[in-house]
Amino acid sequence: MRRLFVWMALMMTTMVSAQQKQLFTLEDLNYGGNNYRNMVPQNRYTTWWGDKLVELEADHCSIIDVKTGRTKRLFDLDEVAAATGSDEHNRMRHLYNAEFPYGGKNIVKLVNGKELMLVDWTDGQLLAKYDRDNVQAEEWNAASRRFAFVREGNLYVADDQGKVSQLSTDGSREIVYGQSVHRDEFGITKGLFWSPDGSRLAFYRMDQSMVADYPQVDIFQREAQYVPDKYPMAGQTSHKVTVGIYDCASGRTIYLQAGDPTDRYFTNIAWSPDSKTVFMFELNRDQNDCRLVSYDAATGARKAELYREQHEKYVEPQHPILFLPWDKSKFIMQSQRDGYNHLYLYGTDGKLIRQLTAGKWVVMDVLGFNEKLKSIVYVSNEVSPIQANLFSVSVASGKRQRLDNGRGYHDGELSGSGAYVLDRYSEPDVPRKIDLIALSTRHPALNLLTAPDPWQDFQVPIYECGTIKAADGVTDLYYRMVKPADFDPARKYPTVVYVYGGPHAHNVDARWHFCSRSWETFMAQKGYVLFILDNRGSENRGRDFEQATFRQLGQIEMADQMKGVDYLKSLPYVDADRLGVHGWSFGGYMTITLMTNHPDVFKVGVAGGPVIDWKWYEVMYGERYMDTPQSNPEGYEKTSLLRQTKNLKGKLQIITGYNDATVVPQHCLSFLAECIKEGTHPDFFVYPGEPHNMRGHQSVHLHERITQYFEDYLK
Repeated sequence: MRRLFVWMALMMTTMVSAQQKQLFTLEDLNYGGNNYRNMVPQNRYTTWWGDKLVELEADHCSIIDVKTGRTKRLFDLDEVAAATGSDEHNRMRHLYNAEFPYGGKNIVKLVNGKELMLVDWTDGQLLAKYDRDNVQAEEWNAASRRFAFVREGNLYVADDQGKVSQLSTDGSREIVYGQSVHRDEFGITKGLFWSPDGSRLAFYRMDQSMVADYPQVDIFQREAQYVPDKYPMAGQTSHKVTVGIYDCASGRTIYLQAGDPTDRYFTNIAWSPDSKTVFMFELNRDQNDCRLVSYDAATGARKAELYREQHEKYVEPQHPILFLPWDKSKFIMQSQRDGYNHLYLYGTDGKLIRQLTAGKWVVMDVLGFNEKLKSIVYVSNEVSPIQANLFSVSVASGKRQRLDNGRGYHDGELSGSGAYVLDRYSEPDVPRKIDLIALSTRHPALNLLTAPDPWQDFQVPIYECGTIKAADGVTDLYYRMVKPADFDPARKYPTVVYVYGGPHAHNVDARWHFCSRSWETFMAQKGYVLFILDNRGSENRGRDFEQATFRQLGQIEMADQMKGVDYLKSLPYVDADRLGVHGWSFGGYMTITLMTNHPDVFKVGVAGGPVIDWKWYEVMYGERYMDTPQSNPEGYEKTSLLRQTKNLKGKLQIITGYNDATVVPQHCLSFLAECIKEGTHPDFFVYPGEPHNMRGHQSVHLHERITQYFEDYLK
């Protein structure tokens, strides 16, 4: 009897404890929410100063001892703010963006809203100040202390004495200088590239005068204004890009003699260590023929073709070459030539020396080099397809070494010489850890942070991960499932499939909660089961895995997602009569694809920013995966959702940003027009003035709306 009483008391205590746990709100979970900052794992903000690690705080910077982890203050905000001489409006507000460009020198690089400054904090001296007010692009070089920037469409270079040189005069919305081109495809993120010594500047010049305008409208004026966006659609006329080289000594600009830029892509610009040669990958419009070409930086003359890669589907260069710091005659190139992204060592004569990594896994990122050990430090998923781990590989022997704990999802930051790597990572049950790893010793990693669980006072759902077979019956696909905190296997739960499904993205990995989106937590709290599957076509599984969808986007992906549905239907706690689906962008396309191809399976769907017909998507991305509408009319017809409007049965809500320049509003509006013709009735909601994704607190409103739609029609 006493044992029964004790057991009952313990049960009551557990129940009371559970009842005391807090419930999440979207203000807690959504990145635009008022309490979101308090709900993310604790972090430490750091940067490298050569091989010294600096901690960045809002009001001061400190050195972290790499052996003990102890900190020592370097300077505070008031000290550097006094040195900058900025007025109150431009005063430095924090030091989170401080950089230390010179190892061994007490110089900090600071940026505020309108200025870039170099400050010697030991004597409070302002060494240089650059005007960055209203710049559209910028790039600073530490060696020459020159600052390249684009303002009002034109390109300029300023030195550290305040002298400004104007490089162009015809910049406009049609002639674009120094900015990212080819709509940020092929790994392009910027348009300004300093040579190592800062004596020359390579830059993109994009002529898009021949590209059709998409008629975007600004409604926030007394009279709505026409604000067109240059948008080259698949199969239509694309822009022309050239690469200029500005010589700071002579003040002269030349252009690389790459030939006619029509229907060609120039990407992954790199400099030789001696600043005399420029390298770039050149790709044809079909994106199936890629060449690495070198050019004389002084004359622009073509020097040599160092490498060529062709494939019947597509070749996709994503990374510039990297020269070995200890041997300037050799460089590292990344390629999927053997089916997986790996590292190759080449000589500047274009001859392959050896393949450095190999296996049925991918190199995900190269962090840099360890000069003492003559090794490359990189990130790969060799341990598991859903992990990211830190490795080094010897350039001489090819011997690989794992640097981290072998679990979770890691991101590293390498010190100046590569002697240390700062390892930031999480695991499914570890919110965040930061370790400091010394590469040349066998000492255990020094833990700098083990973040407490910021959700410990809340009712947290159950997060699970597993695999099912793809529609081919062979390939393993990874899924995440999120269940209510009080999950009861005897109950039947409404279930929502969250989907993206497209290339260059994945949803499931070994991060905290298996990388679950916060909205899934919110929905699980409301009594739903969430299911997320990475189908073929998504990233980090090799070339053939991704290219399985070539010329028929949405079809293989749909077949795999339906295998996920079959799995859900086999589970006794999933209510097969209450299945929903939700996704954004490519996921919005997949949502409508699933809703209209399997109208008796999905009761409710919410499609955000959906592609409807690939002929309205942009040239670079669209043609890589679908070819042109002219060469693949059957594929475009088969994958178009306009032909599926008559099949819509369930409740479908379509949401878009009114000024979406990625998936233009023509997609949604054309789908609605076809639904009207067919007598089907989707719901439609627009966010005025918003782009492809909702910004700030509007994201909370968006997820309130998505949630309510499932509450109204699925639950």
